[in-house]
Amino acid sequence: MSDDDRPGTTDALDAQRSHWSETFTRRPDFLGADASDIARQALERFRAAGVVDLLELGAGQGRDTLLFAGAGLAVTAADYAAPGLERIVGRAAEVGVAGRLTTFVTDVRQPLPFDDGAFDAAYAHMLFCMALTTAELEALAGEVRRVLRPGGLLVYTVRTTTDAHFGAGVDHGDDMYEMGGFIVHFFDRALVERLAVGFRLIDVSEAEEGKLPRRLFVVTQARS
Repeated sequence: MSDDDRPGTTDALDAQRSHWSETFTRRPDFLGADASDIARQALERFRAAGVVDLLELGAGQGRDTLLFAGAGLAVTAADYAAPGLERIVGRAAEVGVAGRLTTFVTDVRQPLPFDDGAFDAAYAHMLFCMALTTAELEALAGEVRRVLRPGGLLVYTVRTTTDAHFGAGVDHGDDMYEMGGFIVHFFDRALVERLAVGFRLIDVSEAEEGKLPRRLFVVTQARS
């Protein structure tokens, strides 16, 4: 494998962005039309914590975004695939929550374009297990901590090394494997702990989602 084929390089990033953008354009409900059970559970945590301003990273096509906005949260939805965000904006207008939604095309390998302490909470369903190296994940976790207010919650999900797809497809190193054009970074518990630096780790639970099913960690932590 050449250096330009590795997930941390510009070529691989552009390829993943294009693949996601093309998929979102071709299949408007690729990620599903209904909110995930994980988002519903996260919403209860956010309500209990009095969350008002929420950052959603990797918002995709908005199935969870609309749940949060519909519940009255002010949602900033970020993704690097513009067609997905365009879909979110259109659906938000249809259901009357556009006033509670802001979107950003954002590459999470770069510093997040938000002020320090801008959000009460952050949510990322499967974003952390995209084509991100461990070093990039550590930088991202630090950026999320920066944009959260003290005590702010981060709820994120990732596919685990017990998942049926772990070790299958094209090996990109760093526990990353590619199937169907999508690169996934699979997590063990040690990586979860590694990304909790500067946070108080509240809960790490296991869940299943989809037909395979995908095996997930659901991680909840708070800025220290």
